[in-house]
Amino acid sequence: MEETERVARRLERMLKTGKIEDEPALKYLRRLKGIEMNLDILTKTGVGIIINKIRKESENPEVATLGKNIIKQWKKLVPAIPTGAYESEFLAIRIESAIYDLFNNTDSKYKQRVRTRVMNLRDSNNPNLRLNVLMGHVNPTKLASMTSEEMASKEMKELREKYTKETIEDHQMAVTGGTETDLLRCGKCKQTKCTYNQVQTRSADEPMTTFVYCNNCGHRWKVSH
Repeated sequence: MEETERVARRLERMLKTGKIEDEPALKYLRRLKGIEMNLDILTKTGVGIIINKIRKESENPEVATLGKNIIKQWKKLVPAIPTGAYESEFLAIRIESAIYDLFNNTDSKYKQRVRTRVMNLRDSNNPNLRLNVLMGHVNPTKLASMTSEEMASKEMKELREKYTKETIEDHQMAVTGGTETDLLRCGKCKQTKCTYNQVQTRSADEPMTTFVYCNNCGHRWKVSH
């Protein structure tokens, strides 16, 4: 695997420069063609994606043909796909390729992006993301660039919105229509120039919540009695 990794990194550097030199590219491709390949090496090095990129960007027909033949040869290493699973495998390849296009290498950022996609697609609490990807509502290019917030499940999004709304309300509550007092001390600047407001945020038989704003440093906090 070390030899494959070395050659893959050299081809990757070639892609980064934006100039694919014919002779070095052919030399590296021939070297890869002679390596006894297996599925584990292909998966760990990402060399298949790199070769595919090389053959597409090279203007040399010999480079393109050799790259295509190598990929065709390596495809035989992939086990037969069960009935009904083809689309998932196809999508996985397209997603990985789209992620590679974002970074043009397989460094830590690329690997982290792959990991976060895998985690979210495997999340049992997030079936909608998987369904949207399989149905084509979220295409591989879109999925490759989505943030964690965009991929989150409906429940997680609602929870985040709830916390965001509560935070905004907490900030506004203490300032709007509040009562000035010097009986409350700010935990940040230790001053007692504060404004507070008491609101019933829970059921009527439970204590009220006090929202406090420090007029000196702007620090906000709430106190549940």
